[in-house]
Amino acid sequence: MGTTVATNALLEGKGDRFCLLITKGFKDLLFIGNQSRPNLFDLSIQMPKILYEDVIEVDERVIPYCENDSSGDPEKIKTLPNGKKIEILKKPDLEKLEKELIELKSKKNISNIAVLLMHSYIFNDHECLIEKLGQKLGFNHISLSHKISSMIRAVPRGLTTTIDAYLTPCINRYLESFTASFTSEVKVLFMQSDGGLTSINNFRGSRAILSGPAGGVVGYALTSYSREEKQAVIGFDMGGTSTDVSRYDGKYEHVFETLTAGYIIQAPQLDINTIAAGGGSMLFFRAGMFVVGPESAGSNPGPACYKNNGPLTITDANLILGRLLPDYFPKIFGKHQNEALDYQGTRKIFQDLTNEINEYQRTKQLNELNVEEVALGFVKVANEAMCRPIRNLTEGKGFDTRKHLLACFGGAGGQHACALARSLGIKKILVNRFSGILSAYGLSLADVVVEKQEPFNIYLNEINMNNFIIYQIKDLQDQCIKDLVEKENFSPDLIEIEYYLNLRYHGTDTGIMCSPHIYRASPNDLKYTDFLTSFLNRYRTEYGFVLNRDVYVDDIRVRGIGKTMLKDQNLARVSCRKEGKLEAIDSKDVYFDNHGFIKTRLYRFEDVLIKDTVYGPAIIIDKNSTILIEPDCLAHLNDRGDLVIEVLLETTEHHLPTSTQLDITQLSIFSHRFMSIAEQMGRILQRTSVSTNIKERLDFSCAMFDSNGGLVANAPHIPVHLGAMQEAVKYQIAFSKENPIKNGDVILSNHPACGGSHLPDLTVITPVFYENSDKPVFFVANRGHHADIGGLTPGSMPPTSTKLWQEGAAFKSLKIVQNNVFNEKEIVEGFNAPARFPNCSGSRNMSDNLSDLKAQIAANKRGIDLITQLIDEYGLKVVLSYMGYIQHTAEISVRSLMKNLCSRCDFEKDDLSCFKAQESMDDGSNIDLTVEIDKKTVIFNILIRFNDLFLKDIAISL
Repeated sequence: MGTTVATNALLEGKGDRFCLLITKGFKDLLFIGNQSRPNLFDLSIQMPKILYEDVIEVDERVIPYCENDSSGDPEKIKTLPNGKKIEILKKPDLEKLEKELIELKSKKNISNIAVLLMHSYIFNDHECLIEKLGQKLGFNHISLSHKISSMIRAVPRGLTTTIDAYLTPCINRYLESFTASFTSEVKVLFMQSDGGLTSINNFRGSRAILSGPAGGVVGYALTSYSREEKQAVIGFDMGGTSTDVSRYDGKYEHVFETLTAGYIIQAPQLDINTIAAGGGSMLFFRAGMFVVGPESAGSNPGPACYKNNGPLTITDANLILGRLLPDYFPKIFGKHQNEALDYQGTRKIFQDLTNEINEYQRTKQLNELNVEEVALGFVKVANEAMCRPIRNLTEGKGFDTRKHLLACFGGAGGQHACALARSLGIKKILVNRFSGILSAYGLSLADVVVEKQEPFNIYLNEINMNNFIIYQIKDLQDQCIKDLVEKENFSPDLIEIEYYLNLRYHGTDTGIMCSPHIYRASPNDLKYTDFLTSFLNRYRTEYGFVLNRDVYVDDIRVRGIGKTMLKDQNLARVSCRKEGKLEAIDSKDVYFDNHGFIKTRLYRFEDVLIKDTVYGPAIIIDKNSTILIEPDCLAHLNDRGDLVIEVLLETTEHHLPTSTQLDITQLSIFSHRFMSIAEQMGRILQRTSVSTNIKERLDFSCAMFDSNGGLVANAPHIPVHLGAMQEAVKYQIAFSKENPIKNGDVILSNHPACGGSHLPDLTVITPVFYENSDKPVFFVANRGHHADIGGLTPGSMPPTSTKLWQEGAAFKSLKIVQNNVFNEKEIVEGFNAPARFPNCSGSRNMSDNLSDLKAQIAANKRGIDLITQLIDEYGLKVVLSYMGYIQHTAEISVRSLMKNLCSRCDFEKDDLSCFKAQESMDDGSNIDLTVEIDKKTVIFNILIRFNDLFLKDIAISL
């Protein structure tokens, strides 16, 4: 079974009351959280509510052993399985804790507790003592952090433990209610977030968040992937509100830290990317662009065609285009839920929107659009929005999207699959015959999984592998087999074991869970090079480079799999057609890009047999979905009865725009493509950097610029970076007249006179040459906050500095890569330069600076590769034209914002709308800001004064 009980309880805030027990001195740790800032542009951030109702501090302490500071008491020093030691500074006072727990239960009526003690992931004795005490006092549920998530980092481990304590009692009540309906004992298995089944007694809240979607992933993985062909599969599950995408290449891809409803969950989950684009996504026309979502009409009121006063959505657009057929749709709409889809009412609303769009078209001297062209435009924009997470999942990890199979399921996916495949360069689509219920079908195919994971914290080398790691793997394997045999009743011959090491470079924070690069039947056969090779290959594939650093083992993970007997191959096959031919049940006019309306044949899915071929355009109607076969596509059944759609990509070039004239649909599509490129650059930088400022605080920005240095697109990163980065690029362009920028060069700059902000923000700029161009056609750049670049104080931000060199190393224009060669010598000299000045030091951690610069170079390289692909796809002139159109659209948006601001001004003076603000400094000095906006020309002046001393007068014209 799969269930959304845990997810719903978390989203709705309906979990159980519980108390958090935490090491003394860390009472507010989970409230403070980490330094991540998910919504940088949100001026009124809504913090997720704290799940626990009360906190009890446990007076105990365990620390890693340090010989110089140790008490030397052998009773307090414990040796861990990896050979390292910890020291017990203080054991918990159980008598005092017992009194507090009794009071908690009797006076506050709280009967559930979550326990988070420091370093319990490597030494759990103290948590176990508290568990025994809680059981003795009759607490209903006790969540221990070392059992819920035995991984380093107290904040995510603690948050996961609190979620478990919040949700598991809800799940237990649900399970009790469910099993009570059976007259005899029945074995029930539940789907976990990692794609494996578990028995009812082991099902926990922290492992249940993706219980529903996980079934769909298992379903498409086991029915679409061929062990012989080994073609990786992309899962595409489009529903009413959102779309889920995932990837399978013979093994499930897991992530071990995710954010759900604002809460960090540190537990193995299938890597499912969700985007707010589905059949119910609402349609808008803003600032000359088509916008789809993220707002959704939901099920109530639903799309406009549901006859419930709903807004226009993607479902309505498909109805207008003839891709949804009211005659073949259930009559469950309207006030009494007995009417068909409302085509005429939907068309009227679309006509109103079309009139608004055409008013804009006339101001730009562009051709007017009809209703169908507008509806198709929104569908194309929605398709590109759904392509974006797929590209992030494939290209973002170094995989070629075009080499994948697209497995489509979900109620709305069949209407968009051909268009998505064409955009992504995918040649084949598979629609499972059970696509409407694939999540449920996947549950029946899934295996029972028992996972054991232990932190290990040791360098990966031959000595550690043979003396420590292998023995721990054996121990975890024995535990998995024991649980599967004794608790799940599997015979040993039906059990498979998978071995993993969670590896990372020393000094970085991004681990990769690696299996051996070749199959090993027994832990005794494992070599450390099996895991090292796997790690290096995956790191190089995903990030484009490897580091010259030691590799560290964070965790050892063993996954025991009890193989179930039901397989997809065992189901009844679809028969071949022996006589006659497939007959269409009807034909309808359907609107297609570059074709207009085409008479399109309709077929029932159940009528299609093996050896039948359906040529596009066609519509295949299934019981739970509608499948659109576009022109230049054909479909047939495979021997399992699944629908295979072949996309003729050689015709794709005829569908791509070759004109440089503005098309507002293509403008929206290019906006998504440019944004996706900047996002993928940011992902590479965040995951490969060493600095905590970059990888956790997200103090970095990535963007692309035109050949003149003008900003074209940026991911939603740090605003001050994005405002200043284009000045840094423009400076380098001007400077290149004396020192030409060549292909294979990468430039470093952070000087405030050259577009920099404060010195620790280092900007890495890479020019992009296309084919035989003699000058850059565009630039990519990123700016990241390095932890230290020298100067007076560690961190390179001294509050008492009066000279620039006191803040650290300053670079105006340094080619850190020249002719594709990394200039490490000059870089090191630059970072050590502040040491020449009084009381100053060079960089205090040179290796981290070099590693972060390489990460920044790699991020730019990813951007260049993706934009080059875009140019190969559309042509240089088209891409450059739409760069300009994007910039012009941004200008329109800012003008509109300024005009709207005029109505909220502090006072008016002639044609000026004026705003005033004052900020006080620590010493009482005042900074006064005045902004004057000319309501006619939208030219605004910024006047800055310091203690009535005039500082700056800036006139900005839009």
